[in-house]
Amino acid sequence: MENKRTVNEETLENLLYLSRLSPESTNMETLKSQVDEIVGYFDILSKYDDSENPYDAYPTTKAELLRNDEVVAGLEMHDVKKVTEHFLDGYFQVPKVLGEGA
Repeated sequence: MENKRTVNEETLENLLYLSRLSPESTNMETLKSQVDEIVGYFDILSKYDDSENPYDAYPTTKAELLRNDEVVAGLEMHDVKKVTEHFLDGYFQVPKVLGEGA
């Protein structure tokens, strides 16, 4: 028979305090059975191998392959004005994003 883990009274009281519930407003037997069920899910999850490095799922970036940190000339103002006709006083005019009431 499998040994099923359960929460003790002290842990249950701490959970009530953290969740701002009172014993009077909560059916303690139902709450305890629900918490025990959640703890059982952790037992199921602990059976799976977690020895892999979670960072292996993401691509790595090598610092030596990044571009050099050099200052280069940016766009001149007359070149920026050519990008769009909606350029006024150094700013791009864009459609209104927020609707009424915002």
